[in-house]
Amino acid sequence: MTLASDPVWFITGCSTGFGRDLARLVLDRGWRVVATARDAARVADLVAGHEDRALALSLDVTDAPGIVQAVAAAEDRFGRIDVLVNNAGYGYQASVEEGQDDAIRAQFDTNVFGLFALTRAVLPVMRTRRQGHIVNFTSVAGLVGFPGSGYYAASKHAVEGWSDSLAAEVGPLGVAVTCVEPGPFRTDWAGRSLQQTPVTIVDYADTAGARMDSTKGYSGEQPGDPVRAGEAIIAAAEMTDPPRHLVLGKFGYDAVTARLKERLSSIESLRDQAIGADFPA
Repeated sequence: MTLASDPVWFITGCSTGFGRDLARLVLDRGWRVVATARDAARVADLVAGHEDRALALSLDVTDAPGIVQAVAAAEDRFGRIDVLVNNAGYGYQASVEEGQDDAIRAQFDTNVFGLFALTRAVLPVMRTRRQGHIVNFTSVAGLVGFPGSGYYAASKHAVEGWSDSLAAEVGPLGVAVTCVEPGPFRTDWAGRSLQQTPVTIVDYADTAGARMDSTKGYSGEQPGDPVRAGEAIIAAAEMTDPPRHLVLGKFGYDAVTARLKERLSSIESLRDQAIGADFPA
């Protein structure tokens, strides 16, 4: 896949954090961007002065008719979408036992089903042109499960598995798929975008409870720079063969590589049992 010389980026969740910084970087390069947020007024300043290259749209990814309208507006304005960045989402923390059904389902509606729906709406645009790049923000939690983040990790693991299948289907059609897996970055994720169900069962105080407390207290001190992350995402999009995974930050890199090595070692240690489960040749 080769990125178009004047690409059109469609980015969700641009009111704050990764989405906002990435939209700015795209505009700084002279490219075109559709910047979306639940309230378009919150991204109006991004568009100001770039009206010829930027479009601000209200979009709630859980609103199916709104998705159709937003994609149509982007096509009408720019004629195509080259890079879709599924960034909108939020965190929910609880011990697994204390997770609340309505909170769990609401998170999946945004982090999973909304992402699925928007991608389905954009795919015909890319498939017809045999060109495009879908960038799905997951998390280190999409590859590693941490205490207190079981349901958040489940939503991100779901996107990772789905992205594997998506890549197998659209790769031959010229469409690349990348999952971005950030560790702790200095956005307002822990301050504004994180919901929690407090741990009240004492047995989980030292696992889920301790990690949930540290997550909230860590806000504003995370080592990751979201602008540098945006630069890394753009660099990946410019590659002839974009990566399937883009882990960002030292914490994320160390956690993911350690977990994958541990998992592979465990699986390989049971090779005989795995192969022995087949019918005899």
